Amino acid sequence: MPITDVIKKQLAQKRRLFFKICLKCGSKNPLSATRCRKCRSESLRLKNRSLGAKK
Repeated sequence: MPITDVIKKQLAQKRRLFFKICLKCGSKNPLSATRCRKCRSESLRLKNRSLGAKK
């Protein structure tokens, strides 16, 4: 069931797409993070947000 309300859709996209992922342990971290909350590693990457066709 698709979300039709624009505000709810933007909120859901922000929650699901905008965060950082630790390269060492794979945990989710906020965008403002400089170190991992779980393993304290500084190797973080942004979540991949590219829209590709499903196979």
